[in-house]
Amino acid sequence: MSTILGQNQYGKAENRVVRITRDGRTHHIKDLNVSVSLSGDMADVHHSGSNTHVLPTDTTKNTVYAFAKEYGIESAEQFGIHLARHFVTSQEPIHRARIRIEEYTWERIDTSGGDTSGGDTSDAGTGAGAGAGPAEEPRHSFVRTGQETRLTQVTFDGESWEVVSGLTDLTVLNSTNSEFWGYAKDKYTTLREAYDRILATDVSARWRYRWSGGDEPAPDWDESYTRTRAHILRTFAETYSLSLQQTLFQMGTSVIENRAEIDEIRFSLPNKHHFLVDLEPFGLENDNEVYFAADRPYGLIEATVLRDGAEARIPVDLARL
Repeated sequence: MSTILGQNQYGKAENRVVRITRDGRTHHIKDLNVSVSLSGDMADVHHSGSNTHVLPTDTTKNTVYAFAKEYGIESAEQFGIHLARHFVTSQEPIHRARIRIEEYTWERIDTSGGDTSGGDTSDAGTGAGAGAGPAEEPRHSFVRTGQETRLTQVTFDGESWEVVSGLTDLTVLNSTNSEFWGYAKDKYTTLREAYDRILATDVSARWRYRWSGGDEPAPDWDESYTRTRAHILRTFAETYSLSLQQTLFQMGTSVIENRAEIDEIRFSLPNKHHFLVDLEPFGLENDNEVYFAADRPYGLIEATVLRDGAEARIPVDLARL
């Protein structure tokens, strides 16, 4: 035979499962999009069409729904761990399982007029490199609520685990405390230097946990996600930014320094440009008040921040995670 079989995998993608937990009149909801990918001793099905070692993808779909009932959904990470362990340990031909989960957040509607924030999500430390401005709470930073998607990928090969979690589409904006000047220029440069600009981005981040199974206790996945997100937001708000690269590094440093369970974090940050509108033709002065929000083209800033001594394992292209 002049060809050989290379890497291969199969599974059921994008299984939407919604789990309602009823605690009296108070209900809790978990809304997941679960993709299962399995690999192992699958040469025969590719070479001869024999399905002897193939667990039907319909079965993997049914397992997702059954496990939502049997185990509940404590967190996206823990649910992925249950699934990955099951597929690798229950089917001898399956040597590796990768579970990818997107979680969609639902906020409870409070009809009492009270606080709907769900409590304080901050912990000690404000992250390295925070701006040297006043100590009072910043009032120039915004997050578009309910837009981001929580992500996790759980991989198990029968011996070791790898859990990479994160988020995407977390839209943030600073309306001041951002500059961009002193950059390289050539004959094609038309951009004016800015000493007070809007800094906005859609945060896409993935962080890798040092937990690898065994006797080591697993992190509290929900708390870790909440605290990590809080550090990202707080550092974005508190850093006086001279470049989006600087802000990225400070956000990553804050996470690594304050979250001992995380060894590596990678960001992909599109620079959501806001340009001052020229109002002079209308006899009006635009004193950093009216902007045009451009959706494309956009600058794209990407980098990984690591704990000293840690190995970089998150793919450079987050889309290939």
